[in-house]
Amino acid sequence: MDPVLSAAVKTHVNAAKITRQSKSNLALAFISLGRERRRDITIFYAFCRVIDDIADSSELNVAQKRVQLEAWRKTLRAAGADEPPLALEVRGLIDKYSLSPSMLEEIIAGVEMDLGISRYATFEELRVYCYRVASAVGLVSIEIFGYRNPRCKAYALELGLALQMTNIIRDVGKDLRDDRIYLPQEDLARFNYSEIELHDRQYNERFIDLMKLEAARAWAFFSRATAALPFEDRRAMVPGEIMGSIYRGLLRRMELDKFRVFDKEYQLSKLEKATRIAAQMFKSFLNLPRQTSV
Repeated sequence: MDPVLSAAVKTHVNAAKITRQSKSNLALAFISLGRERRRDITIFYAFCRVIDDIADSSELNVAQKRVQLEAWRKTLRAAGADEPPLALEVRGLIDKYSLSPSMLEEIIAGVEMDLGISRYATFEELRVYCYRVASAVGLVSIEIFGYRNPRCKAYALELGLALQMTNIIRDVGKDLRDDRIYLPQEDLARFNYSEIELHDRQYNERFIDLMKLEAARAWAFFSRATAALPFEDRRAMVPGEIMGSIYRGLLRRMELDKFRVFDKEYQLSKLEKATRIAAQMFKSFLNLPRQTSV
């Protein structure tokens, strides 16, 4: 676990510090929220970061990771001895927003999949993982953002899948270092691109075509999210729209560069992110029609 995270969890909540240290695009999206909702979503995000860092820790073995994740499951429903202060804050969110603990348990189940699964045979199997680690996060988040139309849940689900697929494309090279391959085995076979070639980081037309397929899936999820967002909830969902804009820009950049993910770490500059954040907030202020442009 990151030293800053570890210290924060053991001593005090300090969710805002956890969020800042993560340098996440999600943290940037919080700027559009009022003080109370921003505080609450920061607590929820700190929970997500903590359980994710447990799964990724190089200091714990698999058994220890499972024990810690199980402890977090239990603290979602009842106070436990020697629990981290953050747990009390998370239970406060559950009560305040009438969240089902099972919604947060889905997120824990998602990161736990990384402890025993390093390959996915089909996209449908991968979709379960994406739902748990991304869509479930979105479904909790919209409860904190506030919405009026139940259709907003479909928006959160589709946007989560879009964001996670973009992450998977971006992190192909990085994940290989941990012997994790999220690209479905059926997709590799479809383009006759072997796992050996992937580990050797062979960049060729077959790999590019494989990445184009995954990108097309991500774009399809983005489009469905756009169609699902209810008109009356557009202002409340500005944080999600900020995330969507940043990730669409990231996906488009990788496409234009033909997915050189083996030797590049793609990201948008601070200025590009700030521009997209400002654009989404301005659209919300004017209540402009949504667009699917990159």
